[in-house]
Parts: sequence; C-alpha cells; structure tokens
Amino acid sequence: MEVLYTHCAGLDVHKKTVVATVLSLDAQGRKVQETRTFPTMTADLLGLSDWLQSHAVTHVAMESTGEYWRPVFNILESSFEVLLVNAQHIHQVPGRKTDVKDSAWLAELLQHGLLRASFIPPAPQRDLRDLTRHRSNFVRERTNLINRVHKTLEGANIKLASVATNIMGVSGRAMLEALLAGQTDPTLMAELAKGRLRTKRDDLSKALDGRVKPHHRFILTELLCQIDSLDETIVHFDEEIDKHCEPLEEHVAHRDTIPGVGRDTAEALLAEIGTDMTRFGSARRLSAWAGVAPGNNESGGRRRSSKTRQGNRAVKRILIQAAWAASRTKGTYLSALYHRLAGRRGKKKAIVAVAHALLVIVYHMIVRNEPYKELGGDYFDRQDPETTAKRLVKRLEKLGYQVTVQAQPAGAAA
Repeated sequence: MEVLYTHCAGLDVHKKTVVATVLSLDAQGRKVQETRTFPTMTADLLGLSDWLQSHAVTHVAMESTGEYWRPVFNILESSFEVLLVNAQHIHQVPGRKTDVKDSAWLAELLQHGLLRASFIPPAPQRDLRDLTRHRSNFVRERTNLINRVHKTLEGANIKLASVATNIMGVSGRAMLEALLAGQTDPTLMAELAKGRLRTKRDDLSKALDGRVKPHHRFILTELLCQIDSLDETIVHFDEEIDKHCEPLEEHVAHRDTIPGVGRDTAEALLAEIGTDMTRFGSARRLSAWAGVAPGNNESGGRRRSSKTRQGNRAVKRILIQAAWAASRTKGTYLSALYHRLAGRRGKKKAIVAVAHALLVIVYHMIVRNEPYKELGGDYFDRQDPETTAKRLVKRLEKLGYQVTVQAQPAGAAA
C-alpha cells in the first residue's frame, strides 16, 4: 500500500496519559516504529511536542475521546497537521486492543492516508462556539428552573400558568412577588396585571386562590433568586458574544432575516459552521455533516432506511428549534414546506426537512453573501398551477360540488 506520510504519529489519548507511536522510514525504506507514554499536564504535552519534532513528524492523528483531546490539540496544532478522527471509523480487531496497539494502528492508517479528519474550526471560531454553547446551557438551566416554579405553584393550588402564558413576565413576576411578600387576597394580586392580561382579572383572581404554605414561599424565593442570577449571566454572555461577532456582523444580520431565525440562533450558527464554506464543498456535504440530510444506505439495488445519521448534535439542535419557529410563521416558504410534508410524512419528519432546507439556505447565503429572499407561502402552488387546480377541483367534487374552471385573463388582478 502506498505511503503518503513518511513521518507521522498516532496518539491514544486518555484523561491522564497519552500513548504516542511514531512511524517513519529509514534510509533503506524500512518502517521504524517507536512508542512513548506522556502525562497530560501542559509541561508534559510540550515535551510530547518536542519529541515528535525530534522525529521530524509532520502529521499526527488522534481519536475524538470526549474532551480529553482538547489539551493535546491546543499544544500540537501550531506545529503539526493534526487530524482528529471519529473513533467509530477506526475499530481495532476484537481481542487485540491495548493503548500501544491503538496508537500504532492510528499511525499506520494515517501513514497510508486512510483517515478522514473531523472538522475543527480555527481558534477564533472555537472561542465563539464555547461562548454560544455555554449560553445555551444557561438558557436551558433557566427553563428548568421556570418549570420548577410551575411545579411548586401547582403544589400550592396556584393556577397562574393556566391564565397567564408567561408567569415570568412583568405581570406574573409582580404577582409572585406579592405572593412571596405574604399577600393572601387573590383579588388584590389580580389587580397587578398589566396590558391585555387585565381583561382576565376575574380568572386571575380564581387562579391565585390557593393554599400557599411557608415552605412554598421559601422554595419560590430561592428559585426566583436563581432565575435572576441566570438572567444576569445570560446578559453578560450576550455582551461578550456581541464583541466576538463584531467583525462578522454582516453575516449575523443576513442570517437574522431568515424566518424562525433570531439573533441568538444566527450567532450560534455562525459559531458552529463559520463563514468558510470551502471546508464543506457543497450544501449536501454540510447537511450530511450536521445530521439533517437523509441517510445513504443501499445494498443489492435496494434502498434501505434513509434515517439521518447523528451528525453535529449542536447544529442539529439549533436547526430543529429554528425549524419549529419557522413552521409557525405565516405566508413563508418554510411554513409551506412544513405543512406540505406534515400531513403525509408526519410532523417530526417534516421538521427535519425544514431544518435541512434552513441549512441549505444558510449555505447559499454565506456563499453569495446576501440576505434571505422570501419565496412566499404559495411557492409550491406556483410551480405547477395546473396540478394544484386539478387537486382542488377534485376535492370539491368529492364534497358534491360541480366545478367549472376558467383561466383568468393575463394581467388581471389576483
């Protein structure tokens, strides 16, 4: 088999140790192998880098094992071509697995060019990705705390959530503060409603008539304090993310024009896929990498399950959330796509299809550097108006109507 890299190394990375195997060719073209084990402290990883350089190593491969690959990658990326590979693609023969053999197997596969590197964005994009992912974690924690508030209120016979859509809004928060202050008159608490919620004061009065005990007030107080703290933290993250996005504000603004995509989602997509689409090559490859494209499984001329593969879970989660938001918009192409598929394929498959369409849209917007262009909710009807007319006529005839269709004169108002 052809040797592509004459001096390369494979790393078997663990929490406390890294087993490194160097493969090289001597003057006679014979394979030379050497293995050493290094601790994972920064000083020891610098020693690993020096050892690899002393062997004239140019390419290094390692598995993407949890978070343990990150410290090694941080040290080696500036001096070597580092390939981070999926562990599922390089299984060893069962019964022959040790740390030394794993590192040697990685080095041998790398030497012959049989490894496919995972996408590792440049350092500035990785920094932005860390910020957006942590912000998402804090937002999820806030949602969990609000759910606990709901649960505590239900336990106290307070049915505020049955009347107010958002119990953490201005009105809901004012009522909760009055409840925690010891107020027991539901009518007085209902008078704290603001805006359109004031029309529901009678219902609020009934909903706030509960059995609140001291321990309920204690739990609610602690939960609201935690929510306030998370709100402050999320604001700080928003400010820091805005600073990192300043050089790419145009890209964020363009993605923000897509139905269902807000600024937070636009920033998260920027952090995950970046702005250089040459890494992916096409919208199809980007969709497959994100895990929103149909799977490719065919054997014996038969197409098997087209279930989507795992892909990048962070990107897939962002796209699915945006797809649900887009499906609820009115008069948009994405909403029409969802309703077109949901009736015959189911809501979940329709949402994945909308997520796929969203990512394809984002890809072309980045390549062309332009904002979103809305195709309209009647896009599919306009593609084949005759078929649409026949389908509608057929439905009316099934209901017992006799229908005559006449084409509208050209230039007439719709």
